[in-house]
Amino acid sequence: MFKLNDSEKEYRFKTSGPKYLMEGPNMKFAIVRFKPGEDFPAHYHEKMEENFYIMEGEIDIYINGHLNHLVTGDFIHVEPGEVHYCINRGQKPMRMISTLAPYVPVDKVEVPDYPIYD
Repeated sequence: MFKLNDSEKEYRFKTSGPKYLMEGPNMKFAIVRFKPGEDFPAHYHEKMEENFYIMEGEIDIYINGHLNHLVTGDFIHVEPGEVHYCINRGQKPMRMISTLAPYVPVDKVEVPDYPIYD
């Protein structure tokens, strides 16, 4: 067991990006913040499934090229092997929870030149 407050961790890019509250042994848990216009490169995980829960704001999450527009309160599940790309096209910052399991320390494959169909 361990306990912490999210103020004890930092976002990857100081004021945005993922903030990992837990990494292993069985899952990865993060709070993610994107400012308007920010995105995260398209990628997939070979073994981990990923969940996103939108806490505030809105975000476009493309899964295998198809648009999913999510708003506060929405939840989406991404299976291993599904390519996903996230971008905040809104006018306000967006915050979401991201969980990945089963935890694998290095399980991200970036996808350059990612096609968007919608």
